[in-house]
Amino acid sequence: MSADPLSFATASRTEHRPPAEAFAVDRPRLDAFGVPEALRMLTIALVFGVALTRRAIVEAARSVPGMRGRAGRRTRRAVLAEGVVDAFERLGPMFVKLGQLIASSSGAFPRELSDACLRCLDDVPPFPAAAARRIVEQDLGRPIGDMFVEFDDVPLSAASVAQVHACVLADGREAVVKVQRPGIARRMIVDLRAALVLAKLLERRSEHARIANAVGVVHDLYEVTVAELNFLIEADNQSRVRANLGVFGDNTEVVVPEIYWELCGPRCICMQRLRGVPLDQFDVVGEHADPELLIRRLVKVWLEGVIVHGLFHGDVHAGNLWLLEDGKLAMLDFGIVGMMSPPWRAMVRAMFYASAFDGDFTPVATTLRELDLFAEQSTDDTAIGRQLAIVLGPILSGELARLDLKTITAALLDFGKRRGVAGPEQLILMGKQLGYFERYAVALAPGWQLGRDLYLLRNIFPSEVAAKAEERGIRLPD
Repeated sequence: MSADPLSFATASRTEHRPPAEAFAVDRPRLDAFGVPEALRMLTIALVFGVALTRRAIVEAARSVPGMRGRAGRRTRRAVLAEGVVDAFERLGPMFVKLGQLIASSSGAFPRELSDACLRCLDDVPPFPAAAARRIVEQDLGRPIGDMFVEFDDVPLSAASVAQVHACVLADGREAVVKVQRPGIARRMIVDLRAALVLAKLLERRSEHARIANAVGVVHDLYEVTVAELNFLIEADNQSRVRANLGVFGDNTEVVVPEIYWELCGPRCICMQRLRGVPLDQFDVVGEHADPELLIRRLVKVWLEGVIVHGLFHGDVHAGNLWLLEDGKLAMLDFGIVGMMSPPWRAMVRAMFYASAFDGDFTPVATTLRELDLFAEQSTDDTAIGRQLAIVLGPILSGELARLDLKTITAALLDFGKRRGVAGPEQLILMGKQLGYFERYAVALAPGWQLGRDLYLLRNIFPSEVAAKAEERGIRLPD
């Protein structure tokens, strides 16, 4: 006989977090190589060969007189990029995720490839509902009927690693369950091992591969993947960001779904259901009373995560940012997050202080030195600060200048490379997300002067912002 669903729901209202050992990350060796990896490499080579050849043939046919006008012909690089993405989609979740990484790192890859990889942000075919039910029951140790009044077999969405099913808890609360694809962990590790070998081969033969740091991309993808495959880590990230939203009391218009811990396991997450539309549905979002304020609120919350809390959303593509039916904004999917260490938070804080208040980049140089990132240890911080101001000055100058944050991050990284400064993962990930925000701002807030927006910094520099706002005679939004 089944357990009483209502009694289970009552217990679920109390947060029952798993023990600490449940949050451990399984880290299989990336450099291991055996028969499965060798067979996978052959498959990868075959799929890429077929995909690229097919695209080339189709493009050649289109260029035949009468098939398509000459003006419609695409460059060879664009055709090859489409073929690469065809192969990614054919090869499955790991390569789709690689495409997503390329799409969100446009500055590090040829434009044709990063543009083509935008296709990888779309939904992928779902796996059977019976498998989803089995995974949930295995993880939680109870029949579906004991935990949910309803469990919708048709997923709301399906992505490379998981799919999301609507459900209703025993006490009537609407929720969703994110369920990991069956067997995905083993397949992704095999793919990563094969990809590492291929990346090494490519770097030996291709200057473009060396510039793009193909081996480093695979290592980065491995780090993201092993953490993302334990869904309890994602649930913990989401809970922490949700808690951080309430610290200052003024971020009530941005929400993160509540995690229902009693219904979470290493391969499934149950959370509050929200209803809305992705932020890139600009025709819908643009009808909001103040689209610019939407972007400002999102960037404010995200920037506080970077500088104040040290934990920020690391994948803010439009599918993970929603405008809800009640007009609030939601941040979803915390499988990828950035964790900004205190020294790097101090550096970013100093950079924003200089850009918003006094233009003095000497503290930025000082924090970089404290991180032991300068090859020239004898150089004076004031001199470095002046050089930073020269590098960033054209972007930051002028009362009406818009601050292109992605460009600033890229400029800072380039400045570092020329002076022997390493490119930290935290700063690179931060720059990727700023690129997304810029894209939304172009569509929804084209006149926004982001670089001088005191609202974004209200909780980071409270006294300075209050004084500057009074000086300018402006009232910041609630």
